[in-house]
Parts: sequence; C-alpha cells; structure tokens
Amino acid sequence: MNESQLRALFTKPYGDPGPTQDQWRSMYADDVLFIDPTQERHGVDAYIAAQNGLMQRCDDIFLETEAVAVNESVAFIEWRMGLKIKGIEFIYPGATSLSFNSEGKIFKHRDYFDFVGPTFGPVPLIGGFVRWLYKRFVD
Repeated sequence: MNESQLRALFTKPYGDPGPTQDQWRSMYADDVLFIDPTQERHGVDAYIAAQNGLMQRCDDIFLETEAVAVNESVAFIEWRMGLKIKGIEFIYPGATSLSFNSEGKIFKHRDYFDFVGPTFGPVPLIGGFVRWLYKRFVD
C-alpha cells in the first residue's frame, strides 16, 4: 500500500460510512492480528467484527490522518479519532503500525493511543481522579 491508499484507509469524516466488508478484505490478510489498548483480535472476520462493533456503539466516528511513513513492508500512521456517544465527543490522538505480507495485505495492525485519559477525563468525579492519577505517575 502506498501513502495515498493509507490516507484513504485512515480518513473518515463524521457522517460518512466506514469501509465495507469487501474493502476490509481487500486490504487485510485472512490471518491478520489486530491489537489496540482495549482488545486483541485474530483473523479478518474478528477484525471486521471489532470495527463494526465500534461503529454500532457510537453515534458517529471520524478519523483523520496526520502523518504517514511507509516502506515496502511496514507503515506508521499518526491519526486523530473522534467518537460521538450520547451527545459527548471523545477525541483520541494515536498512531498505528501496520505490517504487510508478500501479497501487500496487512497481516499485523497495532494501534497505540491513550484510552483512559480521553474516555474518563471529561466525566465528573472520575475525570478529576484520572487527572490526579496521571499527575502522580507523570510529574
């Protein structure tokens, strides 16, 4: 995959549909390993189910690409993802590492982002505790 294809894969404005099953299958190997801070999934069917599950849990989702670096077998994408859930918007900055097989399909997809801070930071009472806890470990 080239930079243009990766930018298209990692771009979804609010209101637009996500990729179809056929689009996912054209880019991902049957035995893909997907890892993010909340889950680990094996196989393209499990990957598609994870993506569809996220889309169903949210009122809307956006994804925008900020930077892409790609060579023959590895790519890194820096992105921002927004999730609208029950009228609240959560913004997650993150990065993805992709590894490609000999057919050019993604066989390993790993997302890196802070799940806890953006998810619980805005919540009354819990948010204050999360910010306090982060300061205890970071300061």
